[in-house]
Amino acid sequence: MNYKNLIKTIGPGILFAGAAIGGSHLIQSTRAGANYGLELLPLVLLINILKYPFFEFGHRYTAVTGESLLHGYFKLGKSTVILFLILNIITALVNAAAITIVTAGLTANLFASTLPAAYISVIILIVTLAILFIGHYSFLDSIMKVMIVALTLTTVITVIIAFNIDITSHITKEVTKPDLWSSAGIAFLLALMGWMPAPIEASVWPSLWALERSKQTNYKPKLSEALIDFHIGYIGTTIMALFFVGLGAFVMFGTGETFSNSGIVFSSQLVSLYTKTIGNWSEIIISTIVFITMMSTMLTVFDAYPRTLAGLIELLSGNVTSKNNNWYWISSLIMAIVSIVIIGFFVSGLKTLLDFATILSFLAAPVFAIINYKVVTSSFMPEQFKPKTWLKILSISGIVFLVAFSLLFIVTKFI
Repeated sequence: MNYKNLIKTIGPGILFAGAAIGGSHLIQSTRAGANYGLELLPLVLLINILKYPFFEFGHRYTAVTGESLLHGYFKLGKSTVILFLILNIITALVNAAAITIVTAGLTANLFASTLPAAYISVIILIVTLAILFIGHYSFLDSIMKVMIVALTLTTVITVIIAFNIDITSHITKEVTKPDLWSSAGIAFLLALMGWMPAPIEASVWPSLWALERSKQTNYKPKLSEALIDFHIGYIGTTIMALFFVGLGAFVMFGTGETFSNSGIVFSSQLVSLYTKTIGNWSEIIISTIVFITMMSTMLTVFDAYPRTLAGLIELLSGNVTSKNNNWYWISSLIMAIVSIVIIGFFVSGLKTLLDFATILSFLAAPVFAIINYKVVTSSFMPEQFKPKTWLKILSISGIVFLVAFSLLFIVTKFI
């Protein structure tokens, strides 16, 4: 294998990791550990395995065809594009607001700000859009590689230290775990799995980033090279998810402490998970790293969703690519404005907003999964590059699991 070409390929997978290691990892995985200890560790691993094919298909399709996954949707028919557009708009607006309010809380914690969360959110959104406007893809690619390495090393070290401490010393004699199979428990499971490791519609993002990376390097990667880039990001996010469950379990489980629904308080609790283990001296370092990690997620999300929406509009309208950039910025601004409106309603209900966003992503996941499967198994996908039998079986298993759990949630919630 030509390692120079591999270096030119690596990037979209890292960006995907940057987008994933945010709400699902820092928050939902840590909550899982804090509430249930290590009990949900197998489920976190399972959902990453079952969702694996649908993210792999995005890299596969783009590497083989030189087109984004959105073009594959268009080849299935305009109705597929319209369906994806409608669902993507809904999830984009809610997810963007949820990520923004988390980042606002971390910002307030880092800078000891007393400004209302809504005001901080506006500032963060302005900074995010300014960075994307000035730096574009190349800056996004560079900063994510640095921050993912920093967060990974810090988290791994923290979990190892926590594991080597007497992890039972803080646990009370009787630990009452929330009932997993109640309506609230199933809702939490869906919230945990909805963004684990990311919403399935995010499978489109690396395919769009891969095209940008090719423009940047003037190199079109082979399928084997694209899949290495994918596996670096995907396996990395899976391992990090397990570490975050462990972090919540080792530091918070059994203490009687629960995460606050306030964004500011929650952010402080999140940082304290690290400082309790490493030491108070590390607070400013950890606060900075966690803040930049969520800012990195902000950057990837506010680049990816508008890039996706712009691509969808371009396909439906038949406009040339020169119009695409206009739609990108229009979508970015609309997302920012709607995020502020949503945050205004949920400013003191961080967990409520996050759970709503993640449950929504899970309920939409079967639709996105089926569309991705149809693209890579359709007649316009070259036969020799279609998924192997084992990957098809895993895909069908994943779809069945997503549909079954969605129906279970609906039954327990509304019947």
